Amino acid sequence: MEKKPISRQGFENLRAELKDLQENKRPEILKVIEWARSLGDLSENADYSAAKEKQRQIDKRIQFIESIIQDAQIIDVDSLSGNRVVFGAKVLTEDEDGNRMECRILSDVEADGRQVISCTSPVGRALIGHCVGDTCVVKLPNGEREFEIINVKFKD
Repeated sequence: MEKKPISRQGFENLRAELKDLQENKRPEILKVIEWARSLGDLSENADYSAAKEKQRQIDKRIQFIESIIQDAQIIDVDSLSGNRVVFGAKVLTEDEDGNRMECRILSDVEADGRQVISCTSPVGRALIGHCVGDTCVVKLPNGEREFEIINVKFKD
């Protein structure tokens, strides 16, 4: 299985979420299911149906997080430095219209699409490997855009 990069902070956040799901959220929903079951006829029991759906969502999230943790390659972004864009870098770019964008490049699960972008996104893939002063072309759904890398930093 291919290891996927994730920041130490992102990894710790996932582990904390997994622990909360396993130790708090899942036991709570199991109690609700047991209570709803005690009400009788399950075929017309909305509380039971809702609780079972919530349990499915929790179980699916647990499975998802466990798969990420299993395949994780933890990268300590605080130990990185240089002027080359790599996983964990905070990059300041400027497009051909003079619009500036500052974002950190992290994993898919850490990305928010604005201040933190995925290393596998079109912009993330285009920026990685380039240095300050380089211009790179990003292929976006609405066409290509050129970005000049103005600054690369790793610590805030």
